[in-house]
Amino acid sequence: MCAPTGKPSAALHAHDGVVRLSELNTASILLGKLEALRGRSVLLATYNQLPTGIALLELDGVARRLVLCTPDLSPEQMSAIAATAQADAILIDEGAAPATLPLEIFHARPTLSAETLQRRRSHATEWILLTSGTTGQPKLVVHDVQSLAGALPRQPASNKSMVWSTFYDIRRYGGLQIYLRAVLSGSGLVLSSAGEAVRAFLTRAAAAGVTHISGTPSHWRRALMSGDTGLIQPEYVRLSGEVADQTVLDSLKAAYPNARVAHAFASTEAGVAFDVNDGLAGFPADLVDNPTGSIELKVRDGTLWIRSGRTAARYLGNAAVLASEDHYVDTGDMVELEGGRYHFRGRKGGIINVGGLKVYPEEVESVLNADPRVQMSRVLGRRNPITGAVVVAEVVLHELEGTEPGTNRDSVKDELLQACRRTLAAHKVPAMLRFVPRLELTAAGKLVRPGA
Repeated sequence: MCAPTGKPSAALHAHDGVVRLSELNTASILLGKLEALRGRSVLLATYNQLPTGIALLELDGVARRLVLCTPDLSPEQMSAIAATAQADAILIDEGAAPATLPLEIFHARPTLSAETLQRRRSHATEWILLTSGTTGQPKLVVHDVQSLAGALPRQPASNKSMVWSTFYDIRRYGGLQIYLRAVLSGSGLVLSSAGEAVRAFLTRAAAAGVTHISGTPSHWRRALMSGDTGLIQPEYVRLSGEVADQTVLDSLKAAYPNARVAHAFASTEAGVAFDVNDGLAGFPADLVDNPTGSIELKVRDGTLWIRSGRTAARYLGNAAVLASEDHYVDTGDMVELEGGRYHFRGRKGGIINVGGLKVYPEEVESVLNADPRVQMSRVLGRRNPITGAVVVAEVVLHELEGTEPGTNRDSVKDELLQACRRTLAAHKVPAMLRFVPRLELTAAGKLVRPGA
């Protein structure tokens, strides 16, 4: 992937600097080390996203393998990843402490420096993405530029200036898709920063003139509850990575009445399957019954499967089979057909078993989130000696003004549970509901779920 020239204003914007895409043809962050990385397996392990974003442009076609590592990885995970990827080099931030791995260390400057470049392509570089589980060892998924970006536009949709932004880390699949959309079309991109407050990020995005912005539903719920969504006025708002229920879609449309609000479905292994642009949760059954283009969907035993030209090649160093014999990938996402539309029920591995009956956390959360007093919620199972598990809900409320907190919260709790009883089967109704000040997100922007 060659460094794009783009429009003169197209740039990568980060909290600590701005790099214009046009400058990447005559400047580098690698301090003259480009040739030293040729043909090697490199861990991209900078703390900040900007050096990784530039290194991907510099090293594609030069390195044999690029492994996109995120800052949340533990030393044990990094060591296992390095061994599986047969890494022999690591790129870290300039001034960062050397990694305690038996790898040659390269430092990336925070800003570009002019140097004589020889970016001749010599390798079909593998891009290694990590699955986004919150516990255990992530799987290493082998992609290349074609499988990641083969269907993405190479030019802006119009002559109008476009600036993308994303709450995602670009080293995750969802964020990488936005990064590739921006750089391949020569558009600007505003990168988020680990731990950055919503207000600070949206202020930077507004200053850069953001027009298109993406994040998980949990990212967007946090933004909505911050009260800072009015800092930007995008033309396009995109959700992906989690179930987008009707409440969050409606809330975003209310916040951005002039924007197109869409939600997409993708997985690290299978790539992007579809976008939904009609403002409704779920997706039309026609996408399964009458596939178009190179992407085919099917529902097998209630689970969504995908076959497309954007599927990863394989897992690296893992005996697990990525796709079935007929080249379909099991997404692990459960769907159910209602009125000509499939609705996501939750992850196959996230089911709560209550006395032999299934409960999908996302289904219960959708009911709770529909109450205008609820900012976001998380549903999980708690062990029970009789039923095996019971359903427990944690709820973050909007500020309730002008009332006594204790009394008001008790009545809100009763009303939320009543809504669940009206809508859900008895075994799905939370046995316990408690209010919490916040809910934690994973590095991928998803709700932290035990065992996920």
